[in-house]
Amino acid sequence: MPQMLIDFYKAIEDSSAKMLEAAKAEDWDGVMRFEGACAVLIEQLRQRARSEELDAASRAEKTRIMQRILHNDAQIRYLAEPWLAHCEQRFEGQRQFLH
Repeated sequence: MPQMLIDFYKAIEDSSAKMLEAAKAEDWDGVMRFEGACAVLIEQLRQRARSEELDAASRAEKTRIMQRILHNDAQIRYLAEPWLAHCEQRFEGQRQFLH
């Protein structure tokens, strides 16, 4: 069965939800894996969107999906802040060399 354009949005949302679950578990490698999956899906979506349009019902569904993705992203960023601060502190004091 061929994938419809809206299916790509749904798959991105699913991967976004998995990223959030990984972030909640402080599985940052998992977050990066699901982020990579999102990047692949987004590129596939871009390619598909060149030749396919969403109908009115699908556009409304896309809006709801995008809102959930943005909400997940905000939560992931909130959860990642302490981890990012830890990374910054870890590299503070180390000499910076340009190669």
